[in-house]
Amino acid sequence: MLGRLREAGWEVVGSPEAAQVLLVNTCAFIAPACQEAVDTVLSLARHKEADPEKRLVVAGCLVQRHGRVLVTELPEVDYFIGVNDFPSLPRILAGGEPGGGRLFQQAPAYGYAAPEARYGATPPHLAYLKIAEGCSHRCTFCVIPRIRGPQRSRPLPTLVAEARALAAAGVKELVLVAQDTTAYGRDWGGRPGLAALLKALAAIPEFRWIRLLYSHPARITAELLSVMAAQPRICPYLDLPIQHGHDEMLRRMGRGYTRSQVLNLTRRLRERLPGATLRTTVMVGFPGETEAHFEALADLVQEVGFEHLGVFLYYPEAGTPAARLPGQVPRRLARRRARVLKELQAGMVKERLRSLVGTVQPVLVEGRSRESDYLLSGRLISQAPEIDGQVYLTAGQGQVGEIQPVLLTRALPYDLVGEIVAAADRATGRPSDNG
Repeated sequence: MLGRLREAGWEVVGSPEAAQVLLVNTCAFIAPACQEAVDTVLSLARHKEADPEKRLVVAGCLVQRHGRVLVTELPEVDYFIGVNDFPSLPRILAGGEPGGGRLFQQAPAYGYAAPEARYGATPPHLAYLKIAEGCSHRCTFCVIPRIRGPQRSRPLPTLVAEARALAAAGVKELVLVAQDTTAYGRDWGGRPGLAALLKALAAIPEFRWIRLLYSHPARITAELLSVMAAQPRICPYLDLPIQHGHDEMLRRMGRGYTRSQVLNLTRRLRERLPGATLRTTVMVGFPGETEAHFEALADLVQEVGFEHLGVFLYYPEAGTPAARLPGQVPRRLARRRARVLKELQAGMVKERLRSLVGTVQPVLVEGRSRESDYLLSGRLISQAPEIDGQVYLTAGQGQVGEIQPVLLTRALPYDLVGEIVAAADRATGRPSDNG
């Protein structure tokens, strides 16, 4: 959206007060995301009250899911833009889009077939590359297929062209995202697939790290692991949202795999990618979850030893099969189970981070820390941006986007403290044997 607006002559400004258009891109995956979006819209609406010439635009999943209701309930919003209608936004703002009205959510599913204009909303050394849109899984708790439609992989040449442009602009870490990155290419028969895409991206010399997020546990192939093991620019990092650790819960969720398959997969990953980082997300409070089901989940989390773990409460989303299932779990019980898992994970993370103290690890320098202007911050290859913690750098010098050797001196609950040391081999940014 920002790329297309900039092409049309708009400029991004640093404050709502300076803006002519206030644009909110929304999520609608679960109820708290919907509420956060509405709260943000109402907060920005106050700026419009002070300056009626401003226009307020709401875009994204919330509009696609609840657009007709929003038009009635949010009269302060000028335009509502669905997930497929963003290419028309410059024309809508110029008053030239046929049909008029405030709600635009009827366009055919957008495929991202051509390279897109982009605006760098992330730091210059980091960029996300969306490799597909939509999802063809049918998890019983999820509304994404209804909002965004079926899987639509972007053509490989398009992605390589966009990636080359990002590399030329100074990007050092490229993060691949989709609703399911491992489903890339399946909608056209699987060739080329994710392994071929990773090979092509790894051939772009400016990238130091290429990271893969949102990988379905049932889609990790031997070919993919071979490419990851052979390409030093591809981070040995896999994000595998397992959701649960009991077969009955996995069946009711419609996940398409079993507990034993999860365990076999994680063992294979540890063997094939020594030192690999495994991230997962799990859900507690799913309909019918008993204490025995929950204990099986906790046991699996402990057995695998995921380096990073996100815990979410189940929300009965309207229109999903799970919302109609019997045995809805009380919210208080779900919160208790979430606390137990978080405490279990916190203990394992604390022990793991302590084991790194005293080692020298490659760290991607990201600039001034949000904690203090007197500190730099960065990330290990095992830490994805925004979600996995960071390294506070208390000594030494480094430029943003550089990978520097750092002596780790202290472990915090989820972060590390270290000092940049003398230059070492920075060719790949791979961690040492201790990491």
